[in-house]
Amino acid sequence: MNIQPIKNKKDHSKALSEIEKLWDAKKNTPDYDKLEILITLVDAYENKRYPIDDPDPISALKSVMDDKNLKSVDLGNLIGGRSRATEILNRKRKLTLEMIRTIHQTLGISTDILIKDYKLKI
Repeated sequence: MNIQPIKNKKDHSKALSEIEKLWDAKKNTPDYDKLEILITLVDAYENKRYPIDDPDPISALKSVMDDKNLKSVDLGNLIGGRSRATEILNRKRKLTLEMIRTIHQTLGISTDILIKDYKLKI
C-alpha cells in the first residue's frame, strides 16, 4: 500500500481517482482499508483547502424551513405571529433569545448558528 499525503491539486486528483477504483471494495480487505485511508486524507485536504463556513442564522432557518416544507405562517406559530416571522425572514428584525431557544428546540438548528450576528436590511 503506497499512500502519501495530499499536498496539491495533482495529489488530490490522484487520490480521487484511486477512491473511485476502490469504491466497491469489500469490508475487512486491504483495498477497503486503503479506501478508508484515502477518504480520510481527501477529507482533510478538502476541509483545509476549501473550508465551508456555517450559514448565517436566517439562511440556516430558511434552509431548514424549505427542507421541512414550512411556510412563514408555520414559523410565526413558533415565534409570535406571521408578521414577526416575515420580519425575521426578510432581515428586518433580529432573532431574540426566546426565539432562538424555540427554533433550536423545535427545528433542531444549532444554537451556535442561531446566535451568530447578521445584518438587518433597514
